[in-house]
Amino acid sequence: MKNLSNLKPAVPQSWLIGLAGSIWAGVGAMLCHLAIGWLQPVAAREKFLLFGLGIVLALAMYRTMFARLVSKNLARIETLPARGCLFAFQPWRSYILIVLMVMLGLAMRHSPIPRPILAVVYTTIGAALLMGAVQYWRKLL
Repeated sequence: MKNLSNLKPAVPQSWLIGLAGSIWAGVGAMLCHLAIGWLQPVAAREKFLLFGLGIVLALAMYRTMFARLVSKNLARIETLPARGCLFAFQPWRSYILIVLMVMLGLAMRHSPIPRPILAVVYTTIGAALLMGAVQYWRKLL
């Protein structure tokens, strides 16, 4: 069993913070990209209103949920040894939440919900994730 611990991909804490920020940014950008694509066939005024609503909701979501989540995760990472497991950039229970969120996103994409409405939801979550990514990256500076 001692030999198995040698296989653990240990990285510095700064890598965990950077990886968390990068994953949040990547997923956030993907969600926003999908949302923008779904808004392409919509009239310009409606597109502006729907995207704007998503951004306003994203600010609220970030301030009420994601900022605290990032702060708690950063505090948790700082309690890890100087070199922690590569997969410790998120707590283990968060991996379950990530799987559930992916499944919910797939279900929503394959549902009869109109794409412009989904664009608001995806913009909200995507932009909030991007703001969280900035919070992770600022910690590295």
